[in-house]
Amino acid sequence: QVQLQESGGGLVQAGGSLRLSCVASDRTFSRYVMGWHRQAPGKEREFVAAISWNRGRTIYADSVKGRFTISRDNAKNTVYLEMNNLKPEDTAVYYCAAAQYLTVLRSAYDSWGQGTQVTVSS
Repeated sequence: QVQLQESGGGLVQAGGSLRLSCVASDRTFSRYVMGWHRQAPGKEREFVAAISWNRGRTIYADSVKGRFTISRDNAKNTVYLEMNNLKPEDTAVYYCAAAQYLTVLRSAYDSWGQGTQVTVSS
């Protein structure tokens, strides 16, 4: 497993933007698929976006397509989530996670960060 640490969350008005970062401690970071998931109060954790190890492929939840962009910098062991046109329903704790293959399935991600809170006010 790889240790992950998220940052960049905060409070933003609807229509605003935030950029989340997740730094990995493992030198083998570049071998992992990296994903972002989120959990709103009283709801199950849900998939948001993921990116393949070589940045060749990305997948997104329908709810964030066209608004969120996932990217990674393997030289910095970091994955990013650029979030634009934020909506109140995007309010959640956002987690980054690592997996062996590109998937939306939460069960496939076996390393998780502690999460960072994103709050979008209306």
